[in-house]
Amino acid sequence: MTIYDQITVPTLVLNQDTVKTNIHAMAEKTKREQVLFRPHFKTHQSIEIGRWFRAQGVHAITVSSLRMAAYFALDGWQDITVAFPVNLREIDRINQLAAQIQLGVLLEDANTVQRLDTLLQHPVQAWIKVDAGYHRTGLSWDKPQHILACAQAIQNSRYLRFAGLLTHGGNSYHTPKEEIPALFAESIARMQQVQQYLRSNGIEECQISVGDTPGCCLAPSFNGADEIRPGNFVYFDAQQLQIGSCAADQIAAVIACPVVALHPERSEAVIYGGAIHLAKDTVEINGITTYGMVCLPARDGNGWSQPIAGAYVKSLSQEHGIVVVPQDIMSEINIGDLLCIIPAHSCLSANLLGSALTLEGQSITMFSVKDS
Repeated sequence: MTIYDQITVPTLVLNQDTVKTNIHAMAEKTKREQVLFRPHFKTHQSIEIGRWFRAQGVHAITVSSLRMAAYFALDGWQDITVAFPVNLREIDRINQLAAQIQLGVLLEDANTVQRLDTLLQHPVQAWIKVDAGYHRTGLSWDKPQHILACAQAIQNSRYLRFAGLLTHGGNSYHTPKEEIPALFAESIARMQQVQQYLRSNGIEECQISVGDTPGCCLAPSFNGADEIRPGNFVYFDAQQLQIGSCAADQIAAVIACPVVALHPERSEAVIYGGAIHLAKDTVEINGITTYGMVCLPARDGNGWSQPIAGAYVKSLSQEHGIVVVPQDIMSEINIGDLLCIIPAHSCLSANLLGSALTLEGQSITMFSVKDS
């Protein structure tokens, strides 16, 4: 009897040892580089896994929403940054959290700073979101006068305490592996230019916060940064494997999906595992756009195989997944078996599934918006 014998529906399966190894490796790197490790918890969203970080000396974390911050505050986390632009409509929740913990928020507009300050009842750490090249959101690094205006508004406020500059180098996900260290260093250098500009205009205290898994994994140095905030490294996924941020044996999570139909004439298997389980993120492998890589569960239940060459998730409907399987593997698969899918992006898949199961059979509960 293995863990796989218990699975009846699409299930996030974790290799607990690999998760802990990944956490330990990043924690040790931050210690060597002498930067604060503020991991992003939006990937695992679990109090139990959060405690595995705490065992490595982590005391400050990043989350993606105020509701998630409240969830982790219940387990004693006292230093939490919400790495999402502040939503003024949630001012009641901001005040509730700020009364309990050291709460960090993201700002990128002087008017918002002023509006927020009139609504706050307790001190809050304020980070200015800077666009260092990703172009998702944030004040552009090459227009430091706008960043200065925002920083001055923060310094002139009653309750906001200026923490520094924060960026996310998400463009690393679309950059060749060999170019990522230079991209990471360039992002920090741009932040340092802004930092120097602020200092020359009277704002001395200004930390630099950076974070993306490819950059944090592949950069040889964090020189110039005060803290890093990677998140996806805890599980890794098909995107990270394809980028080169990790090796296959560092992938700590798969989605075990029941096989519900076989079509050997077209080398395809149908799995119970669709867009509501795997999400719609993709990764390009050998010129093919796919929603995930495919492995076989280990017969003894102790993990899963290496990704099967030539096998991939071809398409997703709401519940259905179509998996291309080489003919020599197709003969080994029966209806009712499980296929283990390495998702393109583990953060979204974990969020969709809402819980996990370790190879040892431990159920891992996760944050749920419905319960917040």
